[in-house]
Amino acid sequence: MTQLDSVIKPKTKRSKRFLESRAPKLTEDVKSAMIMKGGNTSQTITQALKDIYSLKKPNAVLYKKKNITRPFEDSTSLEFFSKKTDCSLFLFGSHNKKRPNNFIFGRLFDFHVLDMIELGIEKYVSLSEIKASKFPEGTKPMLVFAGEAFDTDNEHRRLKSLLTDFFRGPTVPAVRLAGLEHILHFTAIDGKIYMRSYRCLLKKSGCRTPRIELEEIGPSFDFVLRRTHLASDDLYKLAHKQPKALKPKKKKNISHDAFGTKFGRVHMQKQDLRSVMFCSHKASRYLKKDFCSD
Repeated sequence: MTQLDSVIKPKTKRSKRFLESRAPKLTEDVKSAMIMKGGNTSQTITQALKDIYSLKKPNAVLYKKKNITRPFEDSTSLEFFSKKTDCSLFLFGSHNKKRPNNFIFGRLFDFHVLDMIELGIEKYVSLSEIKASKFPEGTKPMLVFAGEAFDTDNEHRRLKSLLTDFFRGPTVPAVRLAGLEHILHFTAIDGKIYMRSYRCLLKKSGCRTPRIELEEIGPSFDFVLRRTHLASDDLYKLAHKQPKALKPKKKKNISHDAFGTKFGRVHMQKQDLRSVMFCSHKASRYLKKDFCSD
């Protein structure tokens, strides 16, 4: 909820429900994405945007009309559409002579652009070109990142975080084994990023654990990293800040060793060891006396 929304007082029940839906929550809704194309596009970009939309549905909005804007020069139109549709993610596709077949992945914080990363499509295979059975709409994908660049390079780390935010889907309390049927694999090697989409097939193995086979279903992309617009460390930290109610409470006097063994510390009142020794000595004398009399 922006500062303007907190000042406006609703006059109807409908406007009150609208403002409540935009208000901050402890558990936020699933992030939606805007998928739009620029003023100049190619057939590759148009089809690629439709394929990404099919992966992101139903948490996505596809704009079919062209939007004459340049996100790296002016992002006001993206922020306007973000506020209008309540979307915090976007994918912008464009095509020109200087940057052919161009994708811009980005996300917003408080309806302002947080970071953007521009990727160029060098090779593309659409969903329709690969003849294989697809997964149902709304399937939550499993994300796999391979390559040292995703752990060492700052731009690739942000790209990994952005792609995770874009494709992760809703947060679920439990996972059904049969529902793990879609895998998105990203590989960073030799300055390029390869995106592949697989369907996970569970085969009979003769035991309780099934045998897993991967079948490529598309789309398939070969990206090259172009321009980046990254948020500062302070703004990035503020965007990831969690409310105190969601932070796990620290349990006192509990620790773990290197092997994961759990230890607990018990506090007892101070004892007088002299009285304990005297009572034990006296009790032993009585026991000895009774034993001898028997």
